[in-house]
Order: sequence, then C-alpha cells, then structure tokens
Amino acid sequence: MHRLQAALPATTTIQRMLEHTFVHLPGVGAATEMRWWRHGILTWTDLLDKLPTLVRGSPWRQQVQSILDTSLQRKNDPRFFAERIKPAEYWRLYGDFADSCAFLDIETSGVTNDWQDITVIGLYDGQQYRAFVQGIDLEEFEDAVLDFQLVVTFNGSRFDLPIIQRYFRNFSAPWVHIDLRTVLMRLGHRGGLKIIEQRLGIHRPADLQGMNGYDAVLLWQRHLQGDPQALEILIRYNREDVVNLKTLMDYAYRLQRRRMPLPDGD
Repeated sequence: MHRLQAALPATTTIQRMLEHTFVHLPGVGAATEMRWWRHGILTWTDLLDKLPTLVRGSPWRQQVQSILDTSLQRKNDPRFFAERIKPAEYWRLYGDFADSCAFLDIETSGVTNDWQDITVIGLYDGQQYRAFVQGIDLEEFEDAVLDFQLVVTFNGSRFDLPIIQRYFRNFSAPWVHIDLRTVLMRLGHRGGLKIIEQRLGIHRPADLQGMNGYDAVLLWQRHLQGDPQALEILIRYNREDVVNLKTLMDYAYRLQRRRMPLPDGD
C-alpha cells in the first residue's frame, strides 16, 4: 500500500475542527481543552450550556460567554480566530475552510544583490493549478489570490511570503497563512518538502525527480536565453510543489485531528 495512504484514516472526508476548538478563549490552553473534551464538552454550544456549572459568578465566565457568542456569529471568518490562537494552531482552520484554501509556491531567479526576483508563482485551489509567470501575467496574482480565505505554503513564513511582499509592495494579504512546514514538524516530519514527500511515499514524474530550487533558477535562465522547453519544465516542477502541498496538508490535518478525543462527524 502507498505509505501515505496507509498513514491516513480510512475516511477521505475532511472533518471540521473549528467548533471543537477552545484555545481561542482567554486563559484556556491545550490541557484545559483536552479535559473539557474528555468530559463531553465538545463544541461551543456544549460549553455555553455548561458554563454556569463550571464557574459561578465570575468575570471570566462572562468574558468566555461573550467570545463564544461572537465565535458562533463569525464562524465563517478565519481571521477572527487567527487573531486569538497561536500560528502553530492555524491548522485547525483547514477543515472548515478547505473549500476556500489556496496552495502556493514561488520560484525565483536566485539571490542577486540581496534581491530574489519572482519568476513563477504557482497557485492551486484543490481543483485547478495556475502559474503566474514574470513577463506574462505575474501581476495578475494579486487579484487572483484575493478569492481565498486560507493560503498554505511550505516554509512560506520565511521564504515565499516575505519575497511576495517585497515584490508587490502595496499588497496586503487578506487571508490566514498556514505554514505546512510547522504543522509537519509537530508530527515528527523534519527536512525539506521533497524529503518529506519521499518519506511518505509521494512520487514525482521521473523526469522531475531530484530537481530542486537551484535547478528552477537554471531553468529560468535557460528560458531567458531562448530555450523553448525550459519554461514548460519549470512550470511542471512548480506544479508538483504546489499540488503536493494539498496532499500533505490533508494528511497532516487528518492525523492531527485523529490524535484528539473527538467524534468523527462534524
């Protein structure tokens, strides 16, 4: 059996997580959240029903009740929750907003005078992949990415997003960013994207195996020099990076959620 398939739960459904989450409440950490789950307090509604018996006459209870009420009203706004939980917990948002999630990866020209020029931005919505290419349609990326509520990258906090911000100087990201590298590290998967893919049994086309970011830089240089095939190969390489992000995000999300004492349904 495919190693990644073997690691996943049998269901292919992305179960929701947001309404089971309590760590966005003041003073509530992972230990308290886990204790509530084990005592059958599984959703915000459950907690609202139990609040009078958990703490009586407390300002904390009033504060929690207010945030829970607001959570129910704003459950379709991931930014509300991202402002209240640690970035390491942003993975919890994926189950509720997978239909409005983009997977992103960039290629660059390499470092020149402390500057990396973007050559390709790959964007995948779970169904369709699009490459935005310098000199062709790169500037259209700004508008295209506005349609999403979540964006998933691998190491994008340190690489992709800072470079995008420098290139599109007036760009303000309206979405919540999940850095898959951090999520996978919590599951014990260290190393680069391609190393983790190999470890989990994700295989790329034979002619793209072994390629890395430096090869992408060389392909762009060959494109500029007139090689008619170089850009096509570069885009195919980027597509593998981006599409595999979804496979890995699905895997990481399901595994993280499966470790929690929660029901399988929504």
